[in-house]
Amino acid sequence: MKKKIVVALGGNALGNSPKEQLELVKSTSKVIVDLVEDGFNVIVTHGNGPQVGMINLAMESASESVNTPEVPFAECGAMSQGYIGYHLQQAIQTEIAKRSMRRKCVSIITQVLVDSNDTAFSNPTKPIGSFYTEEEAKEFEKTKGYVFKEDAGRGYRRVVPSPKPVKILESSIIKDLSNKGDIVIAAGGGGIPVVKKRNQVVGVDAVIDKDRTSSKLAIDLKADIFLILTAVDMVYLDYGKPTQKGIDILSIKEAEEYMKNNEFKEGSMLPKIEACIDFVKGNRNGQAIITSLKKASIALTGKTGTIIVRKK
Repeated sequence: MKKKIVVALGGNALGNSPKEQLELVKSTSKVIVDLVEDGFNVIVTHGNGPQVGMINLAMESASESVNTPEVPFAECGAMSQGYIGYHLQQAIQTEIAKRSMRRKCVSIITQVLVDSNDTAFSNPTKPIGSFYTEEEAKEFEKTKGYVFKEDAGRGYRRVVPSPKPVKILESSIIKDLSNKGDIVIAAGGGGIPVVKKRNQVVGVDAVIDKDRTSSKLAIDLKADIFLILTAVDMVYLDYGKPTQKGIDILSIKEAEEYMKNNEFKEGSMLPKIEACIDFVKGNRNGQAIITSLKKASIALTGKTGTIIVRKK
């Protein structure tokens, strides 16, 4: 049986606008199809921070200027899943055709159950949308009631609640398609967050961290490898400082110690490390790797990237 790999794409694989995204997914699709040629059954997940923020702002502006109905934030998340999935699916299908491969690719609109009592709802931390100056952020806070936080020295971004994923509602469908050998794009943007109300689920204003949902999906699917692709080729200590040092292998114990010392930034590397720890704890035989999109294939050979393990 072919090995199963869940690939979590970072924002650098998607860009910040539909036009930029259309170009970037061409190279992203090559990496994904390379993994298929290497013998993996591939499940692709992706972020949606810039995209869902853009959609939400556009919808709010439209409702104010041309009197169109307001669109709830969960629906904006669904829209982002749809259009990002469409771009990825199309690019992957094109790459498959170029190589005369007999594989199918499909994107699944994915809902993820969260706990309505999650403390995240009272402490927004998940960055979405564009970067703003401090002055612009304060104006939005005043006029729209948004919450903004400084994001890794790059400016200010709106933050929304980021509850933990409890259950991926479409996981069995994703599993069935993957077992058939189809390339599946799922859990986009961490999934559409929903809560239970009586006998139904309803969407809520939040963004689940895509790496956490991706980790849970990888556990549910009993994936052999959980691969997080981000902007850097490996995890670094003292990132961005003269003392910066890359880590080849990171044990759970070491990672937890570094987290206690605030070595990894919230909204950046921290959730990736946490997601990898969750996967390694939840799948004894699985392997978690963090690397860049360009280094994906060689990271799987152990020549680059950071591997998170139970014990060294």
